[in-house]
Amino acid sequence: MKPENRGRGKSEKDWFQGIFSDITKASAAKQTIVGGITGWGTGFVFTKVGKAAATAVGGSLLLIQIAQHQGYIRINWNQLNKDVETTTEYVEKQVDKGFPRLLKQGKKFVKENLFLATGFAGGFLLGIASS
Repeated sequence: MKPENRGRGKSEKDWFQGIFSDITKASAAKQTIVGGITGWGTGFVFTKVGKAAATAVGGSLLLIQIAQHQGYIRINWNQLNKDVETTTEYVEKQVDKGFPRLLKQGKKFVKENLFLATGFAGGFLLGIASS
């Protein structure tokens, strides 16, 4: 028995592979259900992670401001602004290069898998609303 299959029953592996082996060739109902379930999970996790990230970033910025105000740290705002501008320009260039290709691939996927994509979109919105 392969090490990665230890502890798993044969039926569990077959069940998982049976559902997700090639969902794009499944019926419209199955594609919509799988898309909806995965979209809901993604939306739910997206919201939870987003809230945690916003809290962490906001809390960090607040602590940095307090530390600077109390004199524990000194921030070179001119250097920070210059670095932020340089990074912003770099990121914009990278996005401008890759976005059209990504958009084209996304459109192609949605056209080829309309039921899966629609189910995912609906599930994603429900996942965001339910968290």
